[in-house]
Amino acid sequence: MTNTETIENKGIIEEMFKAGAHFGYSKSKRHPSMKPLIFGVKNTVEIINLEKTDEYLTRAKEFVASVAKEGKQILFVGSKNEAREVVKNAALSVDLPYVTNRWIGGTITNFSEIKKRIARLEELTSKREKGELGMYTKKERLMIDREIENLEKHFGGLLSMKQKPAALFVIDSEAESIAVKEADSTGIPIVSLSGSDCNIKKIDYPVPANDSSR
Repeated sequence: MTNTETIENKGIIEEMFKAGAHFGYSKSKRHPSMKPLIFGVKNTVEIINLEKTDEYLTRAKEFVASVAKEGKQILFVGSKNEAREVVKNAALSVDLPYVTNRWIGGTITNFSEIKKRIARLEELTSKREKGELGMYTKKERLMIDREIENLEKHFGGLLSMKQKPAALFVIDSEAESIAVKEADSTGIPIVSLSGSDCNIKKIDYPVPANDSSR
């Protein structure tokens, strides 16, 4: 590693420290797979080794860059209150699909059915935008509006996903365990920001850090 790289890494670690990325949970909540990544304990809270975090982050970034270079999609997932806005904005900034509400079972493992719901959302939205709902009664239009609202809530972030994603990025692999299981069962690589309570054994590219901070 060059002196320049060393300085850059120290800068990244300092920024992560300022952001509180080093805070884990209490020892009683820590998953055994995270033990090698714990630096110490402060006021009953375990401290994550940010030098290790930086190493894992570099590896994850290299993988993400390789996926992007191939023009493939990464599905962003973060349904925790503190993660929703960040995940949505990050996905939109790079025109990638996202899930920020409850994960719908089968989003990956039964994608053929999910595609039908996405197509339905596109169909109804298009008709409304074109003014083609005038042929329906007021009550019917209200029902259609409610259907669009519900579909938008659960599938709006998936409109750009025409096939299964090449990778999954999640905030808190414990909270998003169903999504992680679906990706793992179908061989889709997983990148995850994971707190000290997470099992990172089945995460291809874990980034150990505080996953509950805004």
